[in-house]
Amino acid sequence: FSFSIGDLADEKAVETIFTEFEPDIFVNLAAQAGVRYSLENPKAYIDSNVVGFFNVLEALRKHKVCHLVYASSSSVYGNQEKTPFSVTDNVDNPVSLYAATKKTNELMAYTYSHLYGIPSTGLRFFTVYGPFGRPDMAYYSFTNRIFKGETIKVFNHGDLYRDFTYIDDIIEGVVNVMYSQPKADEKGVQHKVYNIGNNKPVNLLLFIETLERIIGIEAKKEFVPMQKGDVYQTYADVSDLERDFGFRPDTPIEEGLGKFVDWYREYYNV
Repeated sequence: FSFSIGDLADEKAVETIFTEFEPDIFVNLAAQAGVRYSLENPKAYIDSNVVGFFNVLEALRKHKVCHLVYASSSSVYGNQEKTPFSVTDNVDNPVSLYAATKKTNELMAYTYSHLYGIPSTGLRFFTVYGPFGRPDMAYYSFTNRIFKGETIKVFNHGDLYRDFTYIDDIIEGVVNVMYSQPKADEKGVQHKVYNIGNNKPVNLLLFIETLERIIGIEAKKEFVPMQKGDVYQTYADVSDLERDFGFRPDTPIEEGLGKFVDWYREYYNV
């Protein structure tokens, strides 16, 4: 294992990594993530998710990598009403810049697969949670504020649904996919997209109640309207993933949150 600090938007840094390691498989999970921050700092999303991803694709082209696996996002589905979300659904109406950059990644990867024969697989992650997650994610900030006795903001007055997916299921999905190049489509292009989600949307208020029960503290709540760029629901159709790899995420929210809270208590000594 080797850890290098760098920025995907730095072309030379990306090229150095490829030259040093000459990977056969490249898994790109690096990005500027999050819907709400994209409203505050849109340039960061273009630099990392568009320019950075372009630098990765160019390095892949030059170094003849066998398979690219990259993180897309459930946000590409926007505010569509049809559920569950299928990879065959139209995703041409993103409601945040973050979502637009992830759709852009899928288009760029397909183009490089078509032009240069780079096999690539995009994974649309659905509301990932678990230990060592992003502190700005709702489950993490809720936990932090509940322990501190601070008020949590409940968007859309709690009328939201998320297909919460535990990190271990995400990792298992990535590992399942990375060792298998996608089959060529009818045009001969080796590019495929899969959903990785729990296939069980959870109401936000039920999620908070579960977290309160596990922690043993009732949250102080402020009910507020829907945030710009947010979506009402996420719900993954994982039938393609199950068909091709015999795998589907299945960690119940009670189990996943329990593991996260156990980690949080130990990590922060609370």
